[in-house]
Amino acid sequence: MTSLDLPDTRPRLAARLEDWFHGRRARRAVSRGKAPAVIPYIGYGTTEWVRVLGRVLYLKPETREHTRFRPDVAEVSRVRGWRTFTSLPVPHQPVRVLIDGKPVTEVVADRGGVIDAIVPVHLSPGWHTVTLQAGDSEAADAPVKILDPNATIGVISDVDDTILTTALPQPFVAAWNSFVLDEHARSATPGMAVMLDHLVSKHPGSPVIYLSTGAWNAAPALSRFLARNLYPMGPLLLTDWGPTHDRWFRSGREHKQRELKRLVNEFPNIRWVLFGDDGQHDEDLYHEFATAHPNNVAAVAIRQLSVGEAVLAGGRSKARLHRSTSGVPWVYGPDGATLREELRKLDLL
Repeated sequence: MTSLDLPDTRPRLAARLEDWFHGRRARRAVSRGKAPAVIPYIGYGTTEWVRVLGRVLYLKPETREHTRFRPDVAEVSRVRGWRTFTSLPVPHQPVRVLIDGKPVTEVVADRGGVIDAIVPVHLSPGWHTVTLQAGDSEAADAPVKILDPNATIGVISDVDDTILTTALPQPFVAAWNSFVLDEHARSATPGMAVMLDHLVSKHPGSPVIYLSTGAWNAAPALSRFLARNLYPMGPLLLTDWGPTHDRWFRSGREHKQRELKRLVNEFPNIRWVLFGDDGQHDEDLYHEFATAHPNNVAAVAIRQLSVGEAVLAGGRSKARLHRSTSGVPWVYGPDGATLREELRKLDLL
């Protein structure tokens, strides 16, 4: 066997080194009085199941902040700024799940401390409360959206350069989301919050899902950003960074592809309005998705970056290149107000 035939063991080695490093940090964290605690994230589900999302971290009991937030950010705000990136996850931690105060089951976090589990349960449509507890730590609550079986329209929105702008080159966006302490330095895309709010009001019961290639470390900052700028409440579907046993880093594009396909399978009767921007891969990704699932896409709405933003983001596709893919309408605009008028022409608003 030649060297070219040998499998690449470097990603597996990186994963082992990461586990070893985390093990040392965990022992140090425990010696300093930290213990496993759950940061729950807003979830979603049907009248028969709930997708429970959260992350288990080593935290001190006094980490909790007594600041008034919207329900979807009250618990994720226990860790702020650069600490969201340096906080230590707890792998394979058992977590008790309660829904509306009633014990339901126990789930286990993955090697990155992420909780992502489907829990069978019978609930009425609307908002409910999921409570998560690791060990003897204080229980933490998060909202969960139970979709109305009669809902036919839903919203899936990208985050960076779609609903928020950073005016930073794309390679630094993830670092900005994780490290920046003053979150007010980021700005909401003009008109996007109002447009999404009107879209949801036009279609009562419609779910709003924010799909991003950002890491779960960014969830606290993004949740506070959405609440502060009055975006409709909805789950964040983020990803986990770091090496796995077969690659150095997880693919953000594959994450989005996987979540889109999952949502189609979970809600086959919903037609999604997909929001993205023309600075990176959203157009290609949505083109691929709309071609494969034309009956599940009501429209694709692309925010056009300015010339400066497009250069910083890494380029842009030709406007309206995919406007008529498989009969799915595409609309373009630089802001929420323009996209709102374009969607109004399609009778979606």
